[in-house]
Amino acid sequence: MDMTTALLLIMLVLLLAGFPMMTTLLAAAAAGFLFFFKMGPEFLIQQMIAGIRPSALVAVPMFILAADIITRGATANRLLDVAMAFVGHVRGGMAVTTALSCAMFGALSGSTQATVVGVGSIMRPKMLQQGYKDSFAMALIINASDIALLIPPSIGMIIYGVVSGTSVAELFIAGIGPGLLLMVLLAGYCYFYARVAGIPRSEKLNWSERLRTCRRAILPLLLPVMTIGGIYTGVFSPTEAAAVSVLYALILEVLIFRRVKLSDLSSIALSTGLITAVVFILVAAGSAFSWVISFAQIPQQILSGIGLMQASPTELLIIISIAFFIGCMFVDPIVVMLILVPIFAPAVRLSGLDPVLVGTIITLQAAIGSATPPFGCDIFTAIAVFRRPYFEVIRGSLPFFAILLLMSVLLIMFPPITLFLRDLAFR
Repeated sequence: MDMTTALLLIMLVLLLAGFPMMTTLLAAAAAGFLFFFKMGPEFLIQQMIAGIRPSALVAVPMFILAADIITRGATANRLLDVAMAFVGHVRGGMAVTTALSCAMFGALSGSTQATVVGVGSIMRPKMLQQGYKDSFAMALIINASDIALLIPPSIGMIIYGVVSGTSVAELFIAGIGPGLLLMVLLAGYCYFYARVAGIPRSEKLNWSERLRTCRRAILPLLLPVMTIGGIYTGVFSPTEAAAVSVLYALILEVLIFRRVKLSDLSSIALSTGLITAVVFILVAAGSAFSWVISFAQIPQQILSGIGLMQASPTELLIIISIAFFIGCMFVDPIVVMLILVPIFAPAVRLSGLDPVLVGTIITLQAAIGSATPPFGCDIFTAIAVFRRPYFEVIRGSLPFFAILLLMSVLLIMFPPITLFLRDLAFR
């Protein structure tokens, strides 16, 4: 039995037996080191440690911690109030506010699941009260949370940058354009849905009320401005931006708003630690697995066997999009990146594609897959938060899937949507 077949069988058997993905990756990697390469376990451990050694990964727990702090505090509500003050009165204003809030919250958290929790728990009751169908409200929240993985600070982009060796700072800046475009597309659909469904408009606030709302949100709005602006201008790196985010979130919620008490910090840190541990174990296991398949030249065998090494750049982007979308429908996006990025890396290098463009498209597919049945992780987050059954949560997803498919096509056909701001900042 050749190595490729053996590794696939090991992973398939363990997955069917119900083992978690980290165990599956580690078992396949260990088989490669011990039985095929005849290397001792110390080499496996070395590769695992090497996988979590890049300094860019330090940003992951800090962005998670910052998101935990602001989710428990007053920041989320103040940002939602700003969005509602300016677009709440237009046709579909409550739904448009939800999409805009996902973008704003994503600029604070970098996580689709945190966005589902932070925005969904506040906006869903308001949308139901105004007459929106629950299926539409839940589908909007789940799919608009995709913006959080595109708008910096995106945890998905950090993982891709580490795995592929691409600049995280460039990925962050490149994600801004696609994130804003996706928000506009979702807002446009919300407007037409509200017209067809006859959803009433909210009362329009006068400018004095809007200014009062903005004044209450000045300090929370400074957080994404500092993070993105600092990276854009080169004042600090993404890792330093993460540290600044944590410090600023603490100052806001503990000292200024006083919604988070010092006694709460231990439980917040524990929650962050648990999530971080899962992420880092996956990254370590994925790094060892990636080394095994790269050393055995399995990616080259797979790509040559299906003719991808001769594919045009556009064809390659389409194939990559399909592969990551399907993968993230079934498995956590981080795992899919750890497995598939090294496989496609030789073809990407040969094609001459910009790795930042590829990374942005992969991140978009990871976000879409996270919100898509059967096993998108955001769906199960919504089930837990909204306490609604599975089929009710996914019932209204089809129109949003069409919008996200259109978004994928636009990024593939018009690379400047992704690369314009990156080139402006770094070229």
